[in-house]
Amino acid sequence: MTDSTGRTVALSSDGQLWARLSALHARVGGAMQKVLQRRADIGFSEFLALVALANSELGELHMQELEDVTQLNQSSVSRLVLRLERTGLTERRHCERDRRRVYTGITPLGREVLAEALPVYEAALSDAFGHVTGDRELGPLLAKLRD
Repeated sequence: MTDSTGRTVALSSDGQLWARLSALHARVGGAMQKVLQRRADIGFSEFLALVALANSELGELHMQELEDVTQLNQSSVSRLVLRLERTGLTERRHCERDRRRVYTGITPLGREVLAEALPVYEAALSDAFGHVTGDRELGPLLAKLRD
């Protein structure tokens, strides 16, 4: 790795592994975004939000919970939820005890879209991880994470 002056920066083995993991995360995330958009007409963040909503006990989550799941900031989650609502994949629900609290819930259409996107996601993820299994450092780490 080099700094802005072109000099080599020495990283520890842990630092090198983290840099490779970060690069892998970015590469896989980018691949998921492209394949989901192209083959399922849904973005990666939208997909992750629908998965989280579908897996929640009542099919709904508070905005803060969606921030945690998607790793997006409040503003980005608000825009995400608005996009999902406009396409009929989610709907806003107010808390019965505290009307100020707003939840986002998955709709039947949202469940259908998720069911169609899930195999696309799984195949793309399997393909992306398939490229890692032969890597000397990341391959064994991926195997341990799978166990």
